[in-house]
Amino acid sequence: MTVNQLNDIIKTSKSILLVSHINPDGDTLGSVCAMFSLIKENYKKRPDICVVSKVPSVYSFLPNIEQAKNISDMDLSREYDLVINLDVAAPDRCADAAVLFDKAKCTVNIDHHETNSGYAKFNIIAPEASATGKVLYEISQALNWKISKDAAICLYTAILTDTGSFKFSNTTQKTMEIAGKLLSYGIDPSDINQKCYESNSKDMVLFQSYCVSKAQFENNDKIAYTVVYKKDLERFNYNGDDFTEGLTEKLRAIKTTEIAFVVKELNSATSKISMRSKTKDISKVCASFGGGGHKLAAGAVIKSNVSNAITQVLEQIKKQKLC
Repeated sequence: MTVNQLNDIIKTSKSILLVSHINPDGDTLGSVCAMFSLIKENYKKRPDICVVSKVPSVYSFLPNIEQAKNISDMDLSREYDLVINLDVAAPDRCADAAVLFDKAKCTVNIDHHETNSGYAKFNIIAPEASATGKVLYEISQALNWKISKDAAICLYTAILTDTGSFKFSNTTQKTMEIAGKLLSYGIDPSDINQKCYESNSKDMVLFQSYCVSKAQFENNDKIAYTVVYKKDLERFNYNGDDFTEGLTEKLRAIKTTEIAFVVKELNSATSKISMRSKTKDISKVCASFGGGGHKLAAGAVIKSNVSNAITQVLEQIKKQKLC
């Protein structure tokens, strides 16, 4: 898809829906909120925003986030002229919102995940990009879109969070140049950083400390992992926020750790895996379970209890000779 085609589609669409992925992070939320601003300011249209699961409270500062509706509040029988998925690597990553995506007259997929198969009618996928927010910024430049301060805050947040405050390996010279240009719109990077990384609840901080304290290590401490049981979340007064956000990175930060993962119990027969690595391509491990992501950051859902899920992940790491 060309950016000019995107321009034409937005122009001719009367009803537009923007969709985030399930368990939304800063990149998908920043991107949908930025796209809302960009369409409103450049086309005089007000798209709808659908967030499949709860918006983490740390992102409540994002301009236009109040426009986001939970999937439970959406009319699933509605046929939109255009549905745009932002940062959604695969159709199942928008969960129940896939119904609205499938019904739409036209679909667009804007993303940066290497594992994205290009599942929409029109696709703009840039695997080399550090964040979907970066892809969206480059689209705005190519189409000469006006960028408001609100849109700049959202785009900066998307890039900031998906680069881990510009410390992940996906941070390039171009990434920093774009971040610098976004500052020219009058945004406060210190304030955004504080809201994204220094606004966690006491319960979440204590919960993560507990999880780190019971971490397990394999292969001469090259592999580190911890388990999140439902009962653990209840013990720390889980309120619906993603208490595991950043937990995998804490394990990866250990000097000896090469691969880190968190196993979250969804139910007695299903586990969610979040993996991070310093240099190894763990996307292949997650892909073996039907998941995916990036080389150094990926995830998957395994149809197995926690204990068996751990065994399967460790076996895949060994099979692929990653550690």
